[in-house]
Amino acid sequence: PSFKLREVASIYFSMVMLFLIILMAALQGSVPKKTYKVPLDPKGLLELSWNISYPEQVVHFQLLIKHLQFGLLFGMSDRGEFENADLAVLWSDGHNSYFGDAWSDAMGQLHMDSQQDYQLLGARKAPKGLYLLFRRAFSTCDPKDYLIEDGTVHLIYGILEEPVHSLQAINISAIHRGLQRVQLLKPNITIPELPSDMKTMEIRAPDIIIPSQETTYWCYMAELPEGFLKHHIIMYEPVITAGNEALVHHMEVFQCAAEFDSFPRYNGPCDSKMKPDRLNYCRHVLAAWAMGAQAFYYPEEAGLAFGGPGSSRYLRLEVHYHNPLVFQGRRDSSGIRLYYTATLRRYDAGIMELGLVYTPVMAIPPGEDSFILTGYCTDKCTQLALPAAGIRIFASQLHTHLAGRKVVTVLSREGRERQVVNADGHYSPHFQEIRMLKELVAVFPGDELITTCTYNTEDRSRATVGGFGILEEMCVNYVHYYPQTQLELCKSAVDPGYLHRYFNLVNRFNDEEVCTCPQVSVPQQFYSVPWNTFNRDVLKSLYDFAPISMHCNKSSAIRFPGEWEKQPLPIITERLWEPIPRCPPTLGPRPAAPIPVNLGELRR
Repeated sequence: PSFKLREVASIYFSMVMLFLIILMAALQGSVPKKTYKVPLDPKGLLELSWNISYPEQVVHFQLLIKHLQFGLLFGMSDRGEFENADLAVLWSDGHNSYFGDAWSDAMGQLHMDSQQDYQLLGARKAPKGLYLLFRRAFSTCDPKDYLIEDGTVHLIYGILEEPVHSLQAINISAIHRGLQRVQLLKPNITIPELPSDMKTMEIRAPDIIIPSQETTYWCYMAELPEGFLKHHIIMYEPVITAGNEALVHHMEVFQCAAEFDSFPRYNGPCDSKMKPDRLNYCRHVLAAWAMGAQAFYYPEEAGLAFGGPGSSRYLRLEVHYHNPLVFQGRRDSSGIRLYYTATLRRYDAGIMELGLVYTPVMAIPPGEDSFILTGYCTDKCTQLALPAAGIRIFASQLHTHLAGRKVVTVLSREGRERQVVNADGHYSPHFQEIRMLKELVAVFPGDELITTCTYNTEDRSRATVGGFGILEEMCVNYVHYYPQTQLELCKSAVDPGYLHRYFNLVNRFNDEEVCTCPQVSVPQQFYSVPWNTFNRDVLKSLYDFAPISMHCNKSSAIRFPGEWEKQPLPIITERLWEPIPRCPPTLGPRPAAPIPVNLGELRR
């Protein structure tokens, strides 16, 4: 009898455990996916919401059209063009409405896609407007479709203000249209628990009037309280003035250099001649937000230190307003809310600069479709500067100026590429944010971090050199990591002596003389180069093989001890495989014809 009792008890507890497992699985399945939202147009009449299913490799879209006329185009393209675009189209002849997956050719002519991958899930009218719900796989293996991948996505939209009788009758050059940049594939990260002693601080523009011009960068100086002790920033989020969601493009909070005892007050355009020069020493990023981004959380074991000895009390808020409709008299008090704690976490987080030094020796010839420059953080530097246990990178902010098109940083170990740290194949200098990584990247002493930038200078008539000016170029990845080390900058540039040899070679093989005299600056020498095929190819080869000058710098801008000039380029013996897009199974019926949508009669 005792054996049977034990057997029954075992079966009973097994059934209880099985029930609990099924219950937990059901609850997990019922948890709604996180939804993201962004206004598409400056007036806020079009609002996009979306969520992501990584197991299914699918994005669900919801468009709110607050004032529906005769339809809408929505889609994606390489850089926001309406030519060679992948589109979902809703159109009406006034009586009947249709939805379909379409594409545009190089002339902008629309065509119905033979493979319907934008799948309509529903359309309903509500007091706020028309809700249009549809989904799209990341990869469809349709050559006419856009591949949704990590990084920036250029979303495009067009509003149909007149009835149309067919898809082919839509003239995209005659419709009201625009673009919005977002990071569609947000990382699926668990939000850490916030401490009970957490406090908040808002760094906001003080009720300014947004200038009636398309682009404005507004600077405002703020100050921490006297005697503010060391704290950890553990989270931050945007604070947008209601009604200005479509105008506030991005914002950053910078901490000023601790070497200055005080900074002047300022509240005005960042490019104004009235802005004090000292504000240029406020460059240490504390927080950065761009349209479409959500709150930023630090890992539960780390926080960004501010306040206390060796830390400046002065902060600079920079807000980028994008006002293409040139609204007048719009007031704004947007900014960033910092969440911080006096209970310091285990690690101070640090920010390290990777990529290229800001120097004119790195240059891009004019008329280039995709010119590549690469900056190195070498094994010699990480061997010397990183702790034995290494560091963990958890976030990254990529940065170039106007010619930048792609940026990628790869971790290499013992000559073999191991992992992509961050990559953006559709990078835009007009959309920069600190992005949390999908997983921590461990970097150990002896590892190499290689940052490559691709530039387009087809619209330029002379060379673009490296530097701080907006028409000069940069190639930077600001990586956020822990624990903080003394290494603040790990970047490179071509050896100046080898560049001098390049100018001498150009002199010898070209009829036009290039002055390589010491009194002539490097930019002037580049500007005088006749950019024929030979001179372009030789410059590319120079950057591919010439020794580099390494900047392995502490926060004091002093290099770590060692020999850093004429260092050999890292040798990579094994490259990462390019990811192959996964062709998903059919997500349901995909008719090759447009789907009728019951919206009733539409009128002007």
